[in-house]
Amino acid sequence: MTARPPGIGSTGELVPDRPPPPVATRTGTPPAVADPLAATASTQLIRLVRDAALRAGAGIDRVDAIHGVDDRELRGELDRIPMRSLVRLWELLASAGPGAGLAVVADAPLGRLSTWDYLVTTGATLAASLTAAQPYHRLVTAAAEGFDLHHDGELTIGYRTTAGDPAVSSVINEYVLSYYLRRAREGLGRPVVPARITFSHPAPREHRVLIDGFGTHRIEFDAPADTITFAAADAEAPLQRADPALAQLLRSHADLVLASARPIPGPLEEFRTALAVAIDTGDPTLGAVAARLAMSPRSLQRRLAEHDTTWRHELDLLRYRRAEELLTSGATTAAVADRLGFADDRALRKAFRRWSGAPPSALRNR
Repeated sequence: MTARPPGIGSTGELVPDRPPPPVATRTGTPPAVADPLAATASTQLIRLVRDAALRAGAGIDRVDAIHGVDDRELRGELDRIPMRSLVRLWELLASAGPGAGLAVVADAPLGRLSTWDYLVTTGATLAASLTAAQPYHRLVTAAAEGFDLHHDGELTIGYRTTAGDPAVSSVINEYVLSYYLRRAREGLGRPVVPARITFSHPAPREHRVLIDGFGTHRIEFDAPADTITFAAADAEAPLQRADPALAQLLRSHADLVLASARPIPGPLEEFRTALAVAIDTGDPTLGAVAARLAMSPRSLQRRLAEHDTTWRHELDLLRYRRAEELLTSGATTAAVADRLGFADDRALRKAFRRWSGAPPSALRNR
């Protein structure tokens, strides 16, 4: 049995520092592969929210400081941006107060979010279209962002964002509910008034802008969930763009997009690449890696702290992985110690036992 080193999850992912995990048994079963798109958002949504933040008065310097929001990185549907960047854009908008989410939707006509927009408007009815589209919600945002549907005559769409700040959550949910209202109106080709709107956040001091934007006074605050409900007559009415063949083609295209999409490297990934090069060239020091990233050691430490990790943790993590690879391939502990910058093989054995709970020889006895 081999224990995972502290800070390494069951699939090899980094997790925040915490007490060492329990010993894990190697059964020969391949580990589950983490979804590379799990914590990413689409370039279309990033661009939409970025532009809204700039219109709302967010300084260009504050927007430019967010990773992955430059037009050079927002190239197409196959590129994915870290969810952290999207949340930071929403944070800039949150200070605008009620109506900020509505303003984002005002700049999002049908087609602005590409495939997703057409998936939700080409089914036979609004209810059928959203039901068929629901499994493809990751086209737009992270898998952990909740998209719920309840259809019992009326159609209720619920949204659960993972953003922790209540002010940020409120603007995100305002945007999402308003988005589905706009798509319902575009899909049906007529004014649609929601049966009701519910928000989980407390009522703002003034919410006239929400009444005007949603077209109803039936807005409830401090509710159990954030939802928009459409009357049965709207949920079951035929959509003007209903096209079963196109809807099926769009779902096939969505499958290809999700299978082929690739996250752009975030700051943490760039750091890990630089650290790997530093280890391979025999200079895995904070100063050397910071220089490779064109920043000061203090700035690098701050960046790592923003991602809930530390220099020592990352160095241990990569050294452990490299040691495993080298020892498994037959390298001696002395050779591995020299390769990874340890004083001698005794220091490597001590570190390996600290990382894994077992000596290096355990790798050869599996």
